[in-house]
Amino acid sequence: MTYDDISRTRLDALRVEHRQLDEAIAALQGDQLTSSLALQRLKRQKLVLKDRIARLEDELTPDIIA
Repeated sequence: MTYDDISRTRLDALRVEHRQLDEAIAALQGDQLTSSLALQRLKRQKLVLKDRIARLEDELTPDIIA
């Protein structure tokens, strides 16, 4: 496996995790008993994942000099 293959696999895993967090946040927002602190933690985790996904996508996208 090349570095790009490993990065793409990791990227797919991060996207799945991001989607799962999004679903968990949506479920908790509908629940009145959920603490706002728990919701904030999940949202922060989701943002961290989004940044990691963007970084990996940037690594995998070749630089094109026009």
